[in-house]
Order: sequence, then structure tokens, then C-alpha cells
Amino acid sequence: MQKMAELLGLRDECGEGTSGAPALAGSCLADNRLNLDVYPDGCRRFLQLFKEQQGELVQVEFLRLSSNDSLLDTTLGSLPHLKHLKSLVLKGGHARDEFGSCQHGSLTSLPPDFGNLSCLTHLDLSFNRLSTLPSCILCLSSLSVLLVSHNSLVTLPEDFGRLSKLTFFSAMKNQLKDLPQSIGELSMLQELDLSENALELLPEEVGNLHNCTELDLSGNRLLSIPDSLANLKSLRRLHLHSNLLVTVPASLASLPNLSRLDLQNNCLRAIPAEIQTLPFVHIRGNPLGETEPSPQAGLKSLHNVINPCISSGSFTVTSEGCRVVLACGIHFCFPPGAASDPLRIHFRSLTPDPQWVKLRHHDVLLSRVLELQPHGVQFQQEVQIWMPYISPQTPHQHEVVVRTFSGQSWSDLKTRVKRKRKSKKCVAHCCVLHFSWFLVVSRLVQNECRVPAEGTLLFSSVDPNIKVIFPPGVTKEPRSVKLQVLPVSAEEIQEITANAGCRASPLLYLSQDSTVDFLKPVRIQLPLPPGVTGLNLDQSRLHILHGDLEGQTWNDITSEVVLEFTHLYAVFEVTHFSWYWLWYTTKTYIGGIAKKVYERLRLYQVNFIALQRKRDPEQVLLQCVPKHKVDPVLKKLQDRYRGPEPSDMVEMFEGEQFFAAFERGISIDMDRPDCVDGRLSFIFYSHLKNMKEIYVTSPVDRKGQAVKGQVSFYRGAVPDSIPEDASRRRKGPDSLWLATLPIKLPQLKPRWDENPGPLYGFSFPPLNLGNAETGYLTQANLLSIARRVGADWQSIGLNLGLTYQQIERIGYNNREDLNKQILDMLFSWAQQNSEDPGCVSKLIAAMKESGRQDIADEVEAIIALGRQKYSESIRRVGLEQESSTEDSAIAMV
Repeated sequence: MQKMAELLGLRDECGEGTSGAPALAGSCLADNRLNLDVYPDGCRRFLQLFKEQQGELVQVEFLRLSSNDSLLDTTLGSLPHLKHLKSLVLKGGHARDEFGSCQHGSLTSLPPDFGNLSCLTHLDLSFNRLSTLPSCILCLSSLSVLLVSHNSLVTLPEDFGRLSKLTFFSAMKNQLKDLPQSIGELSMLQELDLSENALELLPEEVGNLHNCTELDLSGNRLLSIPDSLANLKSLRRLHLHSNLLVTVPASLASLPNLSRLDLQNNCLRAIPAEIQTLPFVHIRGNPLGETEPSPQAGLKSLHNVINPCISSGSFTVTSEGCRVVLACGIHFCFPPGAASDPLRIHFRSLTPDPQWVKLRHHDVLLSRVLELQPHGVQFQQEVQIWMPYISPQTPHQHEVVVRTFSGQSWSDLKTRVKRKRKSKKCVAHCCVLHFSWFLVVSRLVQNECRVPAEGTLLFSSVDPNIKVIFPPGVTKEPRSVKLQVLPVSAEEIQEITANAGCRASPLLYLSQDSTVDFLKPVRIQLPLPPGVTGLNLDQSRLHILHGDLEGQTWNDITSEVVLEFTHLYAVFEVTHFSWYWLWYTTKTYIGGIAKKVYERLRLYQVNFIALQRKRDPEQVLLQCVPKHKVDPVLKKLQDRYRGPEPSDMVEMFEGEQFFAAFERGISIDMDRPDCVDGRLSFIFYSHLKNMKEIYVTSPVDRKGQAVKGQVSFYRGAVPDSIPEDASRRRKGPDSLWLATLPIKLPQLKPRWDENPGPLYGFSFPPLNLGNAETGYLTQANLLSIARRVGADWQSIGLNLGLTYQQIERIGYNNREDLNKQILDMLFSWAQQNSEDPGCVSKLIAAMKESGRQDIADEVEAIIALGRQKYSESIRRVGLEQESSTEDSAIAMV
């Protein structure tokens, strides 16, 4: 063994000759143990030992090697010679990538004669790339401990039960979908860990594991568990958390040695009484008592569920992992070990700003922006994110992706989409190792490939007739190529050009990750325009157009390429990539026509609506609606709102800014954060609501007459990426105006807060909600809120926490007067919660839940202005927090 130590370099490392070898041998080489996984070149050292000291090496009983070692495959062939080997560790995870994540080892199989290691009792193959369990493992007759966690196993062999001496088996963090029936033959098995897999069912034979003391099935997709588990009389700990269990058998309560039963984060709506009474059962995170299944039950947090009405907040992630629900249905899954230390995550749901949310051509925004902090934090394992989005109108032409911002640029993540069966909502799923900004977009379907020097073929999944052929020798170094296609119907071409003779093929966009042109021409096949075949083709009318990256310039390159025709296709060759378009027309200068069509393909036809709430005309709803959605939107709002017909149709680009200005005797709160020079700012996104509800007033005395005003819409900043001609046409004094709609405020009735006596028979002592530092809501503010609540008072009351009985009593006691019902509900709640520091936040959340975003916005504006005034007063006079709070409150008008 001393010579083996010398070969391992122990003498040199100790610097003391043979006398120093034992100092390090304790950790790397001690008697019959050989620990080489601590060396980056451990396999090389092993092979050197096997070559020079084979007689001593074969006596080793305990061996550890790193499967991240590049010489692992060569080393595997020597292992069957170690006839005395009792314990073998071939784990990955010793190396880390640039983000700090453990790298799996390269082990994918074992040599067939590996099964001849008759003395082997302990085998650890964790953190590798096994997709199937090597069959030779089943021949290890003495094996008692087997670890294959963190691999890619989909199933276990049918005769897995041959490992009859197995006492411990761990296959956590694989992709197992089912288990073989023979697993019940492992009569000596004491601990079984199958957590973090994809198991949906368990075989009844699991109940034959009579010596099993711990069974971990957490993090799977189990809908039920077999009654046979009640036969596991030795079982002490049963982990079933984070599954999809709807019920569990009551017979589990009869297990005599059970000391822990974890049922957290399932879909359990009822638990047998026998189970609930157990002192060691854990059932948090289940929708107990719900009459309808919760579609998100399987994703609820291990510690809490974030209020979906809150658009910002924070939560803590520990090394144990958790599942968290954020606003608007956004979900996270932090696997165990994702964060090594407790980490505070801050989140915000933001309105997209076109100044930094840069959309590419033909992209469609489908969600708000999700910001997660701290930015750039690296996780040890991938965190899963589910983001809900609005389904796009052109699913065939487009695909949905999650896009993330690195601080420098936006990039698209590998995304899976899913439509929930019951709610029919769409969710985009991605995995990340860092946090920043995220949003969901719909882009043109993207096909890509890696082009080697030998050449290859790339075709479109949208239109398989579109092909790009790369010949051998087209490049020296492999490069990545992407292809996108935008189909254009003949009807669209005719409508835009007003020429029935104009026809065009689908738009083709090609890009690559290299700035160098190809060494050989690349062949492109495009289908001939609709109605054109090789039989009726007039080649003088056919034009190949090449567009720049922004679609600003379209050049006719027909004379610069060699065109070949078949009955259905046109084929030509190019050496660089951009937009290509095949046109068939009698027009001579086709570039200008193509530019006009391309611009129109990016425009949306929209109408503006301005509606007033029937019960409160001072509440105005403004919305910019795509033309095809106007009728369903108006139908949905007609019960609660009235107003003029929608505006005439106008055209807007995705991400274009516009403003709404109230004119002729109507005004709004100028302190609103979205108010610019007295106008409300909007950003048009075709699939988002583009809607705001605001409270308007009039400086005109309305006690004697109504006010007939108007709201006008104007263009704002033009997106950077729109065509230059379109931007030029939008200059000038009249070009900014889009539409004008009438707004009428009726004659004003006496206000409640102008009544010097008791409030409609109610007498409440003066109250303020909130505190000086965060801003107050005064009694005058609550009066103004009450004046606008209207028929929504019951819904608001319930969301504030009042019981159905309280609501019914308030309604009955004031059944002849809606105003009294509102006042009784609001001020009763305020009196009960005036000491609660979070009562204002509860009021805002209740308004949002009740669909009264307009009141919620106004309350937030009051509080924000109150905080600002308080801070200014502190800076101005140097007062402490005990100063008068009267100046920090502002009455709503």
C-alpha cells in the first residue's frame, strides 16, 4: 500500500517522504480503501495503479471515483477485476458549471461483466446520465444498498425483484412513471426513496415490503395510493407530500409503528377522521372543505399562498424548497437544494414599458412583466416558473415563449405551453437558474438547425414546402440558422394593394449566428404565389424581393439570382440572410408596394370606447379595443355601463403609446402617476386590455345644469421599430389626433359630505385609517368612496371580511335606501378595523377583488400623496413622527 500511496503522489504532497504518507492516506488511501474522487484526475491515477500495482489494487474493498472524469469509460473496463470490492461510488456532481450547478457525470452504462462483483454490497451511481438501469446490476447477488438518484431513469426492469438482499434503494429525482410488480419481492428492503419522480400509480405489490421502515413518495403525480400500504406494519415514516392525492385510505391509521405521515400540498378535500386525529400527520397546503377541485392545488406553497390581489411582495426560499403562488396565477417551484441558504425573493408585476420592453417584428405581448429580485442570483438547481397568458389569435403561425431580460438584452427561453382543462387558461412553463425580468410573447414559429460543414436541410413547420438546402462545404465552422415564416393570404394582398392581380408567397425570414457569409450559395425553395403554377407562369411578372432586417427597404433581386421553376415551386440561391418574398404582379416598381404591405401587416385596426357607469356617471371606462373584439366587449359591459358608439376605426402598432384628454369642462386628478401634461397615458398591446377606469370631475357648477364634455385620443411616442414612412406621416398638428367621444356629467345632487348632520341617521366618531407615515384615509375620504360604491357594496363587503349574515342584516335594516346600506357597511367595517395598520391595504385589495379597480387606484393615489406630503413636512420643519397627521390626509374629490 505504501507504493500505491507514492504513485498517487502522496509523498510529494506531504513533503515528508514515506513518513508523511499516512497523513493524507487517511482521506485518500487507508488499508483497503481507495478514495480517488477527491482528485480531478482520479481515473488516471487509478489506471496507473492498475498497470503498475495490479496485485495490490485488486485487494481494494472500498473505491470512490468521480464520474465527471474524462477517463471514466476507460476505467470501467478494469473494475470487474476488483473481485474483493464491497463498496463502489461512481458519483457525478463533483464539477460545477459556470452558474454553480452540479454537473452530472458521464456514466450511461456499465460493462456486462460488472455483474461478476459477487462481494459488492454498496453501489452509488447518483448524479449521472443513466436512462435505463444496467442489466448487470441485477446479477449483483450481495447488493444491499443501491443509489441511482439524480439520473434520467424512466422505468425499472421488470425483474428488479431479483435484488433480494436489497435493504436500501434510492431513485429520487429521476423520471420514473411506474414501478414493476416485482418490487414487492424485495422482502428485506427497509428504506425506499422514490421522491421527485413522475409516478402516477403504485402497484399493489408495494404492500409486500413488510420490513420497510421509511417510504418516500413525495413530489410525484400520485392520484391515489393502494390500500395494501396498510400491510407495512414496520413502517415508521411515510412521505406523500407534493402529490395530487384526492383521498387517502383510512387504514393507514392502523399502522402500529407509524410516527410521521406527511400529506402536505396535495388535493385533499376530505381526510378520514382516523387520519386527522393522528398527532404526527401533516396536512397543510390542501384545499380542505372546497366543494370544487382547485386547479392549482398541486402547486400550492409549502409554507403559504401569496394573495393573488397583491402585485408586489416577497417570500423566503430555504434549502428545503417550496412552491409559491403569486399574483395573477403565476407559480414557482423551488426544488430542494435550489438555494443553499435562506433567500428572500422580491417580486413585482409591472405594466410593460416600450422604452425597455423591445418587441421584434410581428411579436405580440401576452402578459405583464414579472420582475424577480435579487437580479442575477444563481440557483443550484433549476427553478420552474408557470406564467399565465392570453391565448394568441394566430396559433398556427405563432408560438408562445417566455422572454427574459439579462440587463443588456432580451432572450427567449425554452418554453412549454399548457391549457388547463377546467379553467381553459393558458400557462407558459420554463426553467431558469437566475432571476430578472420575465414576460410571455407570441412570436413567428421558429425552426432552427445547426449547419455543419457537410451541409444539411432546414424546412418550415408552418409551411413544409419552404425549404433551405445547405450544400457540403457551405461553411468551415458549424453555425446556427433560424427560419421564420409569415403566411399572407391573397385576400390581404388584394385589400391592401387594391389590385386583384397582385399575389405573393409567404414571407420568409432567415438569420444566423455568424456575421460571415456562406462559402457556397444556399438554395431556397418557395411555393409559387396562390393561383400560379408552372403551367400558367409568366416569368416577366415574377419578382424575388429582398428586405433589410427592419423591413424598411425592399429590393428586387430577380435579375441578380438564377431562378428555377417546377410545377409548384421557385428555387433560387443566396449567400446571406434576411427577408425574402416572392411576388407575382404586373407592376414594375414592386419594392414600394411590398413595403406598404409589410407595414400594414404589422398594424392593428382598433376602436376607442368611452363608457360611463350607470349608477355613477362620474366613473368613466376608457379602452382601446381591436376591431374584431368591439362587439363582445360592449356586450359584456352593457349591463353596467352606457355611452356613445365606439369611435371610427384607426390603425396602431403593437407597443404604440397614445393619450386620452378630457376636454370641455371635464377634468381628472393631475397627480395620477399615469397622467402626463393633463392627459392619461396608454400603451397599446393588441392582446392586453388597454383599459382604465377613472373618476372624473368638473370645475363647472353642476348644481344647476349638466356638463357636456368630451374625451379625445391622441397619438404619443412612436415605437422605434415602425417604418420610417409611417413615422413621417404622423407628424404635424393634426396627425396626432385619433378620435373624440362625448362625455356627459348629469346635474349634481347634494353631496353626502355637505350634510352637516349625522350621516343618514348614522353617527360615528371621527376616524382615520392608516398611520401618519404611510398615509391616512380620513372620514371625508370614506364618504367620497361610499358615494361611488353603488350596487357593488355587497361584493366589497364580503371581500372586506364581513360575513353573509352581516351583509344580509345590513341590507334588511336599510332595505329602502341604497345609500344607507353602503354607509352602514363601509363605516361599520372601518370602525372595527381602525386600529389595524394593514386596513388600507385590505380595502384596496377588496376593491380589486370586487372589480372596482377605479376606486382602488384612487385610494392608492390618496395614500401615495399623503406619504409624499408627510415626508415633505418632516423635511421642511424637522418634525418627528408624532407630529400632526392632518396634513398627510387628503379628501377624495
